Amino acid sequence: MAAVRNVFLFLTIFLVGGPPLSCSLSDNEALLKLRQSFTHAESLNSWNQDSQPCAARWTGIICHRGVITGLHLTGLRLSGQIDIEALLELRSLRTVSLVNNSFAGPIPEFNRIGVLKSLLLTGNDFSGVIPTDFFSSLTSLKKVWLSSNNFSGDIPHSLAKLSYLIELHLENNQFSGKIPHLHQAALTSLDLSNNKLEGEIPENLAKFDANAFAGNEGLCGKPLPKSCDGNNAQISEENASPPGESQGSVSKLVVASLIAVAVFLVVVMFLSASKRREEKFSKLGREQMNEMVEVHVPSSGHREQLSRKGGDSRRGSQQGKGGMSDLVVVNEEKGTFGMADLMKAAAEVLGNGGLGSAYKAVMANGLSVVVKRIREMNKLGKDGFDAEMRRMGRLQHHNILTPLAYHYRREEKLLVSEYIPKGSLLYVLHGDRGACHAELNWGTRLKIVKGIARGLGFLHSEFATYDLPHGNLKSSNILLSDTYEPLLSDYAFHPLINPNNATEAMFGYKSPEYAQRQEVSPKSDVYCLGIIILEILTGKFPSQYLSNGKGGTDVVQWVSSAVAEKREAELIDPEIANDANAVSRMVELLRIGADCTQSNPQQRPEMKEAIRRIEEI
Repeated sequence: MAAVRNVFLFLTIFLVGGPPLSCSLSDNEALLKLRQSFTHAESLNSWNQDSQPCAARWTGIICHRGVITGLHLTGLRLSGQIDIEALLELRSLRTVSLVNNSFAGPIPEFNRIGVLKSLLLTGNDFSGVIPTDFFSSLTSLKKVWLSSNNFSGDIPHSLAKLSYLIELHLENNQFSGKIPHLHQAALTSLDLSNNKLEGEIPENLAKFDANAFAGNEGLCGKPLPKSCDGNNAQISEENASPPGESQGSVSKLVVASLIAVAVFLVVVMFLSASKRREEKFSKLGREQMNEMVEVHVPSSGHREQLSRKGGDSRRGSQQGKGGMSDLVVVNEEKGTFGMADLMKAAAEVLGNGGLGSAYKAVMANGLSVVVKRIREMNKLGKDGFDAEMRRMGRLQHHNILTPLAYHYRREEKLLVSEYIPKGSLLYVLHGDRGACHAELNWGTRLKIVKGIARGLGFLHSEFATYDLPHGNLKSSNILLSDTYEPLLSDYAFHPLINPNNATEAMFGYKSPEYAQRQEVSPKSDVYCLGIIILEILTGKFPSQYLSNGKGGTDVVQWVSSAVAEKREAELIDPEIANDANAVSRMVELLRIGADCTQSNPQQRPEMKEAIRRIEEI
């Protein structure tokens, strides 16, 4: 009994009154200790012992209710050794982002921080082999970005054990060997390009775009054109179309060079007698995403057939009787051209969307255009359609993409507009992980939102009598100029599209009021603007874009809950949240987006009011 009492006394002293075996550091002390391990840490001058990290908004520190949850030190030119012991003192740390710095050497022991959800190390000089079991203890990881370093050896097989993995970016390294079997159902963003990988691509990864595997000469199998039996798969007009929405591919540029007699003429693709299945865009909606599949097939015979059907195309800018020469120029800013010029242009498939197919054509004079082939635009006759097109052709606004020309046929229409090389907001925000994406800082994103708002204000003034002045506002229909000025496209189609098709093809019909009461109004455009704002600020792909509702994030519900709980800052995209001085403005804009997406249209602001609030930020 005495022994038992002694043990009890010892435990009581140890647990209650005895001195601790080690002294834990405060958040302030832990971060200052971490800073000491960095070199070139002048950008962290806000870290000082006389203030508190959350209250004083230290650079790169993300907090939730006074607790540090994220370390976002992006683009600060930091180097040196990363003190993992100091990071372990931050008990609620969930995200570590050291993107675009100068850290080097083997990967630090981040695997000791078992509660991490995001590990973002892109754009450093880390090197060496990552132990195969490195990620075994990081069971909560959702995002792993190790791209643009010098890692080598096999891809760690422990990545396959991360049940919640959503994004995996390993591009631009020296990884070798075979690709491990990644069976995560949630994985929607994958890039393994520009490594030294070899062998057959696992079958379940074939749903991703070929760009995710490009630059690995030893790889074979779908989605690459190189089969594993040694024969290169031929890309035809039938299989050049991008995968459907259920595949959720995130893609960039695909250029497949094939041996053929001549470039397949763009007009053949537009008016081919064979009716191939019109797949929907993938979740990245590839309209103008700068993703192109070059199609080369023999053109012998096709040109003669066009000439017989369409007559003399040499006077392509004149109106004929519905034949191939009927190309009507409605905007001469880029000069005049006719069907003959398109027939001589190289055709590149951009993809298929809710409204139809899209192609890129580069004409002999160097002008690049996008030609959209739309089948379900028969609500108006030829004269009414011509009047609407000419009205659009006269539009002049900094944030509006004005159509250049059209071709009218009863069963289908061709709409011609200028090709914008940078592509869509959707692609730059979700699909691209290169320089364009890296430039999406807070200032650029705010500029884009303001430009979208101004363009919408113009459309709501020009088409004030329309139920849907835009009607199809989504990030795939917002193109970005070289200076990130947004250009709205696919607008004012509501009077042109057959009602039965409009519900499927136009995003304005995804608003709650149509789902509940089969009604649309200018407030439906306000709802779409709100979705765009939430998408830009959170960096999340909205599930609202998907017809089957599977995939993406329900940004409306997600943000609504955060606003109610006053934790909006937690939702800001980590890539811009490190701009601590601007977080309050980000939250303000997020609230505007939340107001615009209210389920009751009466509770949404008018478009003018939404624009006024955006302009004040």
